Amino acid sequence: MLWEQFARPALFRIGGGDAETAHEWTLHRLARLSAVPPALLALSRRYGTDNPVEVFGVRFPNPVGLAAGMDKNGIALPAWPALGFGFVEAGTVTALAQPGNDRPRVFRLRESAAIINRMGFNNEGAAALAERLAALPAKLPVPIGISLGKSKITPLSGAVEDYLTSLRLLHPYADYIAVNVSSPNTPGLRQLQGREHLDELLGALVKEANGLPVLVKIAPDLTDAAIGEALRVCADTGVAGLIATNTTLARNGLAPVDQPTAAEAGGLSGRPVTRRAREVVSFVHRETGGSLPIIGVGGIMTPDDAARMFDAGASLIQLYTGFIYGGPALVRAAASVRR
Repeated sequence: MLWEQFARPALFRIGGGDAETAHEWTLHRLARLSAVPPALLALSRRYGTDNPVEVFGVRFPNPVGLAAGMDKNGIALPAWPALGFGFVEAGTVTALAQPGNDRPRVFRLRESAAIINRMGFNNEGAAALAERLAALPAKLPVPIGISLGKSKITPLSGAVEDYLTSLRLLHPYADYIAVNVSSPNTPGLRQLQGREHLDELLGALVKEANGLPVLVKIAPDLTDAAIGEALRVCADTGVAGLIATNTTLARNGLAPVDQPTAAEAGGLSGRPVTRRAREVVSFVHRETGGSLPIIGVGGIMTPDDAARMFDAGASLIQLYTGFIYGGPALVRAAASVRR
């Protein structure tokens, strides 16, 4: 209630209501907090949850992670475990630093508990993230995943080497690698979800990873047939798990007052994606007989959503938009759900 009545409205007013300005303001405050161990300890005592699980050979203190996109450049990494997260996914980063798309590029749809973003993989580049991870004063108490994407200026024909460049730089610091081929905000990127491109890319990355778990993140907009094809590639290449799902280009389930904002280009996340993300997780779980670990992400806005995602077959879950609307109390509640 404190988050909904006081903290969230105050954050939403920052920058005259501009969502990205509020995000940056909050992230930089968390970066400062990350350098104050007593404050981190106090938060950990409030929000930390012990509900351990082991997935693809990695032990997680609890099954709720921070999704990629919240802390692309890893500037506030120590703060996230203190807020209750059982793992953190940094990125998405690309081999080359890039500014992303023009602003404004993040839009809140408040009545729908949703967000549209067309950030475009804005980040400082894989080398900068590697340098920041190397400089951390201590190892985080939770696993770190690193989400890799393709640099915008790199053609599809050069995608494999682009991803490999990032992997080689970041391999020493990751507990798993997430391969983002499903963002709708980089032109042509989703073509990498097709069998021919995906087979070449994942085969190369799994080989280079040399035992480090490699996961692939898919879009909710894929048909069941396309997902099935992607699953066959995962089986053929030795992928350790699937992240389902990314944001959607669909605009279903929005409140009437949010319809004007819905015309903005970009990927939609939050409550309108809840059902579809769970459907994809359930489909993957059935198709693989539960043999492929799944990180469920998309529209997890309540503890009940978390429970239903686990019931659908997810081994782990991630929050992004749910965290923005629900705050750290949602992290703790979701992390306490028994699978």
